[in-house]
Amino acid sequence: MRIATWNVNSIRTRADRVIDFLRRADIDVLAMQEIKCRPEQFPMDKFEAAGYQVVAHGFNQWNGVAFASRYEMSEITRAFAGQPGFGVPVKGQEHCQLTGLNGLPQEARALGVSVEGVRLWSLYVPNGRSLDNPHYAYKLEWLAKLREHTKIWLRENPAVPLALMGDFNIAPWSQDMGDPSFVEGVSTHVSEAERAEFARFTEFLTDVTRADNPQGYTFWDYQQNKFDRNLGMRIDFILGSAEFSGAVTGSEIVRDERILESGSHPEIKPSDHVPVVCDLNLELLESAWGDDDADMPMIFSLCSGSLVLLCFMVFYCAFGL
Repeated sequence: MRIATWNVNSIRTRADRVIDFLRRADIDVLAMQEIKCRPEQFPMDKFEAAGYQVVAHGFNQWNGVAFASRYEMSEITRAFAGQPGFGVPVKGQEHCQLTGLNGLPQEARALGVSVEGVRLWSLYVPNGRSLDNPHYAYKLEWLAKLREHTKIWLRENPAVPLALMGDFNIAPWSQDMGDPSFVEGVSTHVSEAERAEFARFTEFLTDVTRADNPQGYTFWDYQQNKFDRNLGMRIDFILGSAEFSGAVTGSEIVRDERILESGSHPEIKPSDHVPVVCDLNLELLESAWGDDDADMPMIFSLCSGSLVLLCFMVFYCAFGL
């Protein structure tokens, strides 16, 4: 199963370009960020014609997350448990916008689905704006609550492969930041606190594309010809649990999707982000699931192997047969 994440920067503007990539790259499941539309505005018909089901979560022309999948999607969850809110309710969307535990309206930044027994999240982490902006504190709280939710979920579902995918708006390492306008200690995306939050995720999740792609950016600002000058940053990731990452057989950052002439729609301006892709071997997952004793305490594993003999002995003693 080929899984990808991509901040598409307005799906209504770039639907044809995204679908062209899905076909060329043979993607089975795509997590999207910044769709910038409500579900009823999403170009569902184009994706369905290409063989993809779509689940979308958005309120207006900002934010928004979605999934497109060739497989059936289930356990659809809009927002994670404990997700904080920010700002004021979106006008006209008050009836469907939930409230965070901090009493503020939740933004459309998190969408969870299950596909072929794999739990996936499409995430658009808050930008932060500046170190002295309330949005920065919101970003740190949002990440902390996501981490808390993920740890609890993994404890309750230890055998289910899980991946957090999307635009994290953090360049975790110095090598991940090539835009000189972002300065450590001064700017968001590279602050000590943001990097520390990202590092806490990697204590129990794996950046599944890093081994195959130790270098490379996923975002280049449109301004000042930054793509041609390669002044980008690596802020889009697939973070997988042990069960997920153990089944990953390859990955790539599809840099060419940032080139205007790539694909069949050069008339459509590309997103300022590029797709991040990984290949998941479902047979490896099925093999792990097939081991009935894998997650069983040893005593139960031993008992299951001699259960028939034990029952026979009890029956023999009771009835003197």
